[in-house]
This record gives sequence, structure tokens and C-alpha cells, in this order.
Amino acid sequence: MAEFDYDLFVIGGGSGGVRAARVAAGETGAKVALAEESRYGGTCVIRGCVPKKLMVFASEYADICTDAGGYGWEVTRGDFDWTKFSGKLNEELDRLEGVYRKLLAGSNVETFDARATVKDAHTVQLSTGEVKTAKHILIAVGGRPVRPETKNANLGMVSDDIFHLEKLPKSILIIGGGYIACEFACILHGLGVEVTQYYRGAQILRGFDDEARGLIADQMTERGIDLHLGADIVEMRCATSEEIEGADDAGMGAPVHSTPGAIGDSGLSGQAEEQTEQKGPIFVKATNGKTKVFDAVLFATGRKPNTDGLGLEEVGVKLGRKGEVVVDEYSQTAVPSIYAIGDVTDRVNLTPVAIREGMAFVETVFKGNPTPVDHDLIPSAVFTQPEMGTVGLSEEAARDQEEIEVYSTSFRPMQSAFVGKPDRVLMKLIVSKETRKVLGCHIVAPNAGEMIQLAGIAIKMGATKEDFDRTVAVHPTMSEEIVTMRNPVRTA
Repeated sequence: MAEFDYDLFVIGGGSGGVRAARVAAGETGAKVALAEESRYGGTCVIRGCVPKKLMVFASEYADICTDAGGYGWEVTRGDFDWTKFSGKLNEELDRLEGVYRKLLAGSNVETFDARATVKDAHTVQLSTGEVKTAKHILIAVGGRPVRPETKNANLGMVSDDIFHLEKLPKSILIIGGGYIACEFACILHGLGVEVTQYYRGAQILRGFDDEARGLIADQMTERGIDLHLGADIVEMRCATSEEIEGADDAGMGAPVHSTPGAIGDSGLSGQAEEQTEQKGPIFVKATNGKTKVFDAVLFATGRKPNTDGLGLEEVGVKLGRKGEVVVDEYSQTAVPSIYAIGDVTDRVNLTPVAIREGMAFVETVFKGNPTPVDHDLIPSAVFTQPEMGTVGLSEEAARDQEEIEVYSTSFRPMQSAFVGKPDRVLMKLIVSKETRKVLGCHIVAPNAGEMIQLAGIAIKMGATKEDFDRTVAVHPTMSEEIVTMRNPVRTA
């Protein structure tokens, strides 16, 4: 009789957990099971990257008719149909979830549509009442958005809820200045929503390159997003009838009703923050003294690992201050048989990173090839309008560690300049004075995410500024500026 029911039991059906389960079962012959209490695909597929990017695409069509007119086309802009779009969006998410299920089945991974908790180092308790044992347990349950500890915060939405709206609000207040807040500000504005954004910090997109995030803030404001820096809310409540009438007179439109979304990530919707109770317009007073009635409020003020109630600390797994699972470079916890990957570890919260961590876990545990996770020089993108692509160090971080040269140019790209749009782009390289290696690359431009993927390869390989200089430009393109900047604009 086998000592354990499985070689590996994965808790969480997001991208990282599914990849680890598939590779372990399909490439090593391990007996693998996976439990997911919500929808397969996790944050990325169900309530993150995929639906958000499709919303980005939808929002970008708003300017096409105007731009086309500048190029000689007669195009009439119609109204955006949220119901039509969201219906097709949900069909696509259903299709992708089906793909995930088929991939697991095709790899002979046994799946349980149930909540799983950890009983001991080798035992998992399912919400169905079943108890399963495994030689190894992998925690891949992701994270979830959280609301601030503000009175009446339950009146506002979190990012999960956006994908479940019955109809778009006429106006929305977005609280926060990170990439989720800024992306949804641009998306909703592009879809025709009146967007106001409050961020208590001095500039949005903290942690990114200062010059790049400054340009994005300027462009968001130029496009019509009402961005307030150094601002937060001091009061939030349901609006009175008099306040609603005043808002209607000001042209804010009729109130809408939001439908709470499936809060949570990778099968831990049971750990949800208190769900949205918004049933009408919301009165908000800000720290800057401004008061306004909004149809909806979106909190984009942070995320939290989904470790509540998993039983991890009880069996000896160490958790960090935010509830994240503490792991070593091989994703192993303080309990040798239990590993963790993805957002639940709060290392680098990106889907491709979770997938890489899952593959490194299989290499280490099931293929006998100890493989530490490489978190260095990871390219990433922020899907604002314009987008930002970034890899490596910001100017501020680089100058704190060594002497650098900064090569930077900002200009109006040909396509938008031709039709008189004020949009600007930024191309920027951070270079080590000593080694000449490119330490960081930052691009603010349409399709910057596509560009930074390719720049990331060169920088990961250790390319120098002279390597960039030797590369012939592709003309006429925006990206050619990356290889034509000859003189630094400053040194530090």
C-alpha cells in the first residue's frame, strides 16, 4: 500500500498551480491532485490580466474614429454597449477556464472542485469531507484585493467587482495610485465613464521610474481623467436625495447598481473581504475639501495573500506581516514537505513569475535538479494609456547603487502628431558608467508592453550601451529612439 495518496497535492487552480501540477504529472509521472474552490485560471484568467487587457482593447477604440478623421476617413462614432461586450467577455473567460480543466485532465491530474486546507505536513482536508495525503503539498492560492479600514468602505467596489457590473456607472471615483488604479482609470475613461482619481501620495505608480510615471500622470490628465494627488477620502456614505438631485443637475446622470463580483483568488473566495453593498450614488468628501456624489467608488488600495484559514501556521509554516507565505529561494516553507509559489508568497506578483516558480519547483522536487527562482531583470508592463514598459532599475534606484548615465528622449510620435494630438512618448536607458551595461529601460508609449519584451532579452543578456548603439534603427518607428540616443542627458 502506498504511503501517501499522492506525490503532490496542489492547493489553488491559478496559472502557477496548474502549470506545476501539469508538469509534475505529465513530465515526471508523479501522481498529482489539485483542489480549486472557485474558478480555474485564478486571478490572471478570471479576474485580472486577461479580462482587464480585453477591456483595455475595448477602451482604445474610443479614439479611433477621431484619429481616422484626421487621416481622411469619414467614420461616425457610436455608443459603447457594455452588455454586449461583457457577455462576450464572460464567454471568453468560460472558454479559457475550460482549457485549463482540459489541460489538467490531459496530464492525468485529479481535480477537486472544493476548498482545501492543511491539516498537517502531509494531509489536506477538503470541504467535501474527504481527507487526502501527499508527499508534497504546494500552496498556490494567490491573493485578493482588500478594502481600506474606512467607515462605509463596503459601499465601494474592488477590482474583482468591475468584471461583474450589470452596467457601467456614469461617474466613478477611484482610490489609489498603483498600476491597478491607473489602468482602470484609463479603461473606464476610454469606455465613456467620468473618472476621478484620488491618490494620497505625491505621484502615481510609486516604485516605477519617476520620469516615466510623471509623463503617464500628465497624459492621464490631458486625456480628461480628474487626477488629484495628495488626496484621500475623509467621509463616504450613501448620498441623500438632495445631494443626488444636485448631482443630476450637474450632469452626472442617473445612479447605477453594481453587482458584487467573486471576491478572492485561486479558490479562496470564502476568504473574501466584505462585499460591495452599493445600491445608489455615494457621497464622498476628500481631504482637499472637495465633495462630490459618484455613481460608484473603486478601491484599488492593495492586495493581500489568501492565507486566512488555510491552517498553515498551525502546522509550522511561517507567515509574514501581510500574511504571505515565507519561502526560501527554492519556494520551500519552514515545513520541508510544503512549498508555495505565486502571489501568496508576495515576492513578484506577476503571472509569468508564478509559472516560472511552478516550473522551478518541479525541477527541484521531482526532477532532482535544484533550481532557485530567478527574480532578476523581470520585464513588466502597466496598461495605462499610454502604456509603460519597464525592465531593470529605475533611475532613482540605479543612482543609489552606482554612478550612472541617463539617456532619455521624449517626443510626439508621428502617428498622433499628424492628427494634432498632444500625446508624448518616452524612451529611456539607465547605463552603468563602470561596466557600460544597460541597467534599466523604461518606455512610455502605445504598445510599450510589446516593445519592452524584446528590450528585456537584450538587458537580461547583459547588453551594453554600445551594443544598443551598434544596432541599426528600424525607421520610421518610435522604438528606433532606443538605439539612436548618443549622448546622456545627465549623469548621477
